Amino acid sequence: MLKRLAWLALCVCAPLYAAPHVDNDRLQQLAQSRFWISIGHYEAGKLGGWRSYVDDPKFFLAANGAHDPKAELAATLEAIYRPVVPGKEDLHPQCVYPSRTRFLRDELKLADLPAVDCKEFNKWFSDVAPDSTVLIFPAAYLNSPSSMFGHTLLRIDQADVQANKTALLSYAINFGAYIEGSDNSILYAWKGLMGGYPGLFALVPYQEKLSEYRSLENRDLWEYRLNLTPEETRRMVEHVWELKQIRFGYFFFDENCSYRLLELLQVARPSLNLTPQFRLTAIPTDTVRAVKDAGLVEKIDYRPSKERELLSRAEPLSHDEQQWVLKVSADQQQMQSADYLALPKDRRALIQDAAYRLERYRANGQERDSARAQRSYDLLRAISTNPPPALEIERPGLPEDGHESRTWQLGAGTRDNEAFAEYGLRMAYHDLNDNAYGFPLGAQIEILQLKLRQYEDSRWQLQQLDLATIRSLTPRNDLLQPWSWQVAGGLERVLGKHGDENLVSHVNGGAGGTWKLGDDVLGFALGTVRIEHNNDFDALVSPAAGFDTGVLWRNGLGNLSLETKGDYFINGEVRRTISLNQQWELSRNLGLRLSAQREFSQLSSPVNEVMLELKWYHY
Repeated sequence: MLKRLAWLALCVCAPLYAAPHVDNDRLQQLAQSRFWISIGHYEAGKLGGWRSYVDDPKFFLAANGAHDPKAELAATLEAIYRPVVPGKEDLHPQCVYPSRTRFLRDELKLADLPAVDCKEFNKWFSDVAPDSTVLIFPAAYLNSPSSMFGHTLLRIDQADVQANKTALLSYAINFGAYIEGSDNSILYAWKGLMGGYPGLFALVPYQEKLSEYRSLENRDLWEYRLNLTPEETRRMVEHVWELKQIRFGYFFFDENCSYRLLELLQVARPSLNLTPQFRLTAIPTDTVRAVKDAGLVEKIDYRPSKERELLSRAEPLSHDEQQWVLKVSADQQQMQSADYLALPKDRRALIQDAAYRLERYRANGQERDSARAQRSYDLLRAISTNPPPALEIERPGLPEDGHESRTWQLGAGTRDNEAFAEYGLRMAYHDLNDNAYGFPLGAQIEILQLKLRQYEDSRWQLQQLDLATIRSLTPRNDLLQPWSWQVAGGLERVLGKHGDENLVSHVNGGAGGTWKLGDDVLGFALGTVRIEHNNDFDALVSPAAGFDTGVLWRNGLGNLSLETKGDYFINGEVRRTISLNQQWELSRNLGLRLSAQREFSQLSSPVNEVMLELKWYHY
């Protein structure tokens, strides 16, 4: 009874607060401001009105706050005047929504807000100590479906980071898909395309993300220091607190890591207008380019992956010296052998350093092993007594300086003496022959490609509709033996009975090896499997085994490929193709490609085709 009386007395004695009356026009003006639209993650609806990208109802204070910025603003104004409940200060709306509170307090000159001690937020904000912002771009990593386009995140630096070189102590803002359980790669890719995962923001130590991308996934990192002021950086980080455990939709191609970070940059500096240009897709390289074009980048740094460092150290070594790297890495006693000691001292220094890097590369993602730790220690001791020269890695071309991701295609050619025009559109991203700058030789990622043909008799036909084509042709060497692989699926024309062409649906894939045949020359050989639905076949679906071999050459004009493929179906059909493609790089976003191919089939006579195609890369 006494406790209840004390509580009532406390409530009676506590000061009463009431939200001020704000006229309707002023509320509307604030609700339409760029900052309020940004922190609510609103976009104008296609049929009018508004919708928020936030899918989580607990983010909103108004019942219709996801579709009415004004209602949400009015509800927020009411909420930040709520009485403070002792012991539950951190649940007060001022503590949950510090960015909204600051905005309304500054715009409406609110001097009578209840005083709330937001201990959790204040400690968190103090630990982060935001002062400046760096955009991080881990380059594409083809062996992970979630990373094949690259990734972006933001690093939040403290005031003394550049002077003290303590970036590893910074925090990173990351947006990604939240996955419960362990979906396989195919299911992950499908659910990512269809929005089957929620997306969440997270603030994590930058050192963890650096280790993940540079070491575990062997991805180069690009760091773009932005010219955001300390106040702008703090404003953005305040809003990140409001987004903790708040769910968004996540889609690989548009509402992804890059798009969400562009929204955060618009919170930091509301005058920016970054997101409207990404209505259909938001490829990370395109968003990096948009940030750069907006004048936000003041400095660019490059961090090579552990794999690139290893290969760069091993590059000047001969075949025999690389064999020594393998021997020394496996058994440090080899460094005491007469044959090894007979090598020149400077060559031994390179071998030992490469062996240590190989040992650490193999340890990535593995549990700590005492034997491996001892081997690394022995190699480090050898390196300390015979140090190699500093490792110098030539910085590759800036990824954002490569061609843009969407491609318009216009071609003219002849197929067995019948002329045709071809019109195409590819939503993303790059194939083996596209303009090369900023892309590795042997990498191909194509998503949603459509090709239509018009023959000289005015006959139109759908020639090709690719859902996805991914090829990773990574060369093998003495030290590393990666597999090359490819997957594809969609609709395409193949030779049919009576010399016609059938539109078939297919899924195919393959695996094998790629080898470096010379400077900028790769050779590859893959075994393949294919499943096809073809109206000329009796079965609903027909499987086939086959091969895909070829040569890639990056030359003075552009990229050249010579490729032979074969499919051997269980129903007796044999289909083979030999093709030659050479692209001339007219400019960064313009290419001219000459293609020639000869097709063979058990169902038809051989067919020859030649086409000249203009490719315009334009987002």
